[in-house]
Amino acid sequence: MTLHTLSYFVHAGLGVLALATFWTSGLSRKGSPVHRASGKLYLLAMTGLLLAAVPLTAAMLARNPVAGGFLAYLIVITTTSVWTSWRAVKDKRDWARFTGPVYRVLMAANLASGLAVAWLGLFVATQMQLIFVAFSSIGIVGAVNMWRFSRRPPADPRWPLRQHLGAMLGNGVATHIAFLSIGLPKLLPFLAGSSLLNLAWLAPLVVAFVAGAYLTRKYLPRRAEAHPSGVRVRLSSPAE
Repeated sequence: MTLHTLSYFVHAGLGVLALATFWTSGLSRKGSPVHRASGKLYLLAMTGLLLAAVPLTAAMLARNPVAGGFLAYLIVITTTSVWTSWRAVKDKRDWARFTGPVYRVLMAANLASGLAVAWLGLFVATQMQLIFVAFSSIGIVGAVNMWRFSRRPPADPRWPLRQHLGAMLGNGVATHIAFLSIGLPKLLPFLAGSSLLNLAWLAPLVVAFVAGAYLTRKYLPRRAEAHPSGVRVRLSSPAE
């Protein structure tokens, strides 16, 4: 077995593990042993996939700088979501540590790479322009939200859950894009084509947006607080 063949099977195995553990964690009761164990396995699988993607992206940059630049950007935003989903749990009692140097480096990397991909999509790319521009907003908007969050300690003590949920939705987008654009066409070659390509890249974004709204209402409902007059009022979450 050649090194290329071995790396292919390792990459495919990690992809299957990531997809399986993502849904196991997502469908299990939050905070349960199954949820925690599958979540850890998922993040380990994603870390392995990101490490494997670095040499592949470097090779692509040498052959096709536009495609390679986009792949490098995907590594940045996926690394951010993986790191955030992990540290939101580890640093749930320490906002200052969570928003420390690594957080700020990732924030800057998201902004710079998001702007670069937007420029590629608008002025350089000859294919997938819509995908480039649509995905550039993830890094740009994400960087702005990270900056706003890092300015002062949040008033809502549920901030770790909010950060964790948002990051895991980002992880889910990356996982399902990889499956739909790479794994599914290999399993069902007759599905390959431009229509599947656009669906594979854009559909997970739409689903993540809808899922985010649902999960926020379910796990982070607006809180009620007593008004000085004695009337209870609804308080919106910081993101609203």
